[in-house]
Amino acid sequence: MRADRHRMKAAVWYGARDVRIAKVDIPTPQPGELLVEVAYCGICGSDLHEYADGPHAIPVAEPHPGSGATAPLVLGHEFCGTVAALGPSVTGLAVGDRVAVEPNYRCGTCPRCRAGEYNICRHFGFAGLMGNGGMAEYAAIPAYMAHRLPETVSLEQAALFEPASVALHALRRAGTTPETVAVVGLGPVGLLTVLLAAEREVRRIVAVDVSPARLQRAAGLGATDLIDAGSEEDAGDRIRELTAGEGVDVAFEAVGSEIALRTCLAATRRGGRVVLVGLAPEVSLDTFALVNNEQSIIASVGYRDTYPELIHLVAERGLDLTPVVTSTIALDALIPHGFEALLDGPGDQVKILVDPAAHRTEAPLLASPVGRTELRK
Repeated sequence: MRADRHRMKAAVWYGARDVRIAKVDIPTPQPGELLVEVAYCGICGSDLHEYADGPHAIPVAEPHPGSGATAPLVLGHEFCGTVAALGPSVTGLAVGDRVAVEPNYRCGTCPRCRAGEYNICRHFGFAGLMGNGGMAEYAAIPAYMAHRLPETVSLEQAALFEPASVALHALRRAGTTPETVAVVGLGPVGLLTVLLAAEREVRRIVAVDVSPARLQRAAGLGATDLIDAGSEEDAGDRIRELTAGEGVDVAFEAVGSEIALRTCLAATRRGGRVVLVGLAPEVSLDTFALVNNEQSIIASVGYRDTYPELIHLVAERGLDLTPVVTSTIALDALIPHGFEALLDGPGDQVKILVDPAAHRTEAPLLASPVGRTELRK
């Protein structure tokens, strides 16, 4: 029995431009936790920001209250896999169950958690950003994060539940299903917003981006109109032209920029809504026009109670999330073919999945428990 069966490969964040594919101890699940053998972990824009110029969300000086972790820590919050071990007191799941991981920490006791709004918990955070995550061969997670998958839902589909949840929550925040929407920004979340709006039978879906390749991908997911913001002089005016001067009922800002927000406001009808999904640091607004048009700006962060609906949509209604996946890479290729490929520009890449198990042939031999924050090369 090889000694390295106590160890695994993981993508460990030490600092900006310092993510190391390292050998670390396989975590032992603590009370209330599961050990998940990771099948896939998607690369998120948040991961890119932490790699490029972090820390942003990663705790460095003080442990995160939900995880007890500080850097260095394992990245990755868009993951799924198979239950490999159960910690004490875990019920309702079994070794061998395939699970999608809903990676948000919640305390369960603050006012927002008691109201069911756990995505805005006082101690909210994500495994893979505020605690150890899924860019590794194995991950220990609180059992409440695991959603058992029916046999009709593949692990590749489950790997997309996290970004799809962001899109689904944004659609819910828009209120009653609108007749017309604009989606400004066609990264993974924007494209999945298009897909889920089409699944809800929204009559007109205007997709806006600077990438012709992403616009064509949006057309395949259900967008009815495409606007190339790189060539159109004013995308907001063009959207109004498409809607007989009225504007759309709801516009989704999925970029995180002032220009995109202004496009959304210009494209939205009087009395309409703009849903903020992207993360822009600061913006200026024409509040006079906002008031006179009686428009609403709604923020949408994370998600709650979305995984059961997504499981139903995939298992029972045949929804396919995988068209947003453009490549699957091994963990060793994370930096050059994952992070750097996505940072190079929009290009052809949209959602890259990491397969940490590309070389694995044996089950692990669990080591004795190690500290939550301890990672050794």
